[in-house]
Amino acid sequence: MKTALLIIDIQKDYFPGGKMELVNPLEAAKKAYSILQCFREHGGYHIHIQHISLKTDAAFFVKGDSGSDIHDSVAHFEGEPIVYKHYPNSFRETNLLEMLKEWDVERVVITGMMTHMCVDATARAAADFGFKVIIAEDACATRDLKYGGTVIPADHVHKAFLAALKSYGQVMKSEEVIARLAAEKANVG
Repeated sequence: MKTALLIIDIQKDYFPGGKMELVNPLEAAKKAYSILQCFREHGGYHIHIQHISLKTDAAFFVKGDSGSDIHDSVAHFEGEPIVYKHYPNSFRETNLLEMLKEWDVERVVITGMMTHMCVDATARAAADFGFKVIIAEDACATRDLKYGGTVIPADHVHKAFLAALKSYGQVMKSEEVIARLAAEKANVG
């Protein structure tokens, strides 16, 4: 099954010192990197997705600001595909769907930030477009949210969204994703 890796919004503003720091972003980025290296080493399709805000008064991911740059932990190499997006759904008003169709991709592996926003929106859209979806749970990160006077810890936000995303695809640890891809490749070869 042709598979593509989506690395969503692993950008500097989400890391310590950034404008929208998440909880444990480096740990998630390291897991995303391990999957990315697997795809690089075996010639797999992988796409960096970078959010650039269109709003002139945006709080983060401001066009031209270093905070919108892809984080060094999953550095984008020259020649690798990149999709620039302006909305949580990575398919909205981008060429992502066309790229995946051109490659005859049937399944996407999703990593990135934030679990409750862009990962969620992209995973649901991918499933709606007919792709098989795998979310690498430990290669995603989010932040605490507030509702009324209640603070919902990032860990609870992350797990609640992953629980819901199980209706759209498989939720697996990064090591399980890599093992599955390796086993599939071995069975083909």
